[in-house]
Amino acid sequence: MSAHQPEHAHPGAQQYITIAAILTFITLVEVSVYYIAALRPVLLPVLVVLSAGKFALVVMYYMHLKFDNRLFSGMFLFGLATALFTAIAFIFLFHLLQPRFVT
Repeated sequence: MSAHQPEHAHPGAQQYITIAAILTFITLVEVSVYYIAALRPVLLPVLVVLSAGKFALVVMYYMHLKFDNRLFSGMFLFGLATALFTAIAFIFLFHLLQPRFVT
């Protein structure tokens, strides 16, 4: 019984070019969304979702987590979820503690 998993085919240059094109497109959408005045009320959630998508693509393909043991992906996603939860908690905390000025 081998401790190693069977080898898989390494992605070719075409797949990396495709991922780079997708990342470029998402970046163009992010920049465009920033300049569309009608989207100002939902700017932050839209940018967070687009950035998370880019981040996932980079991690899964360029860091090769898509091809490694699922435990590594789980560990990475757990750390990412913890960081995201902490950031959101701080945002809400500081928003709630911000002094309200009456004009």
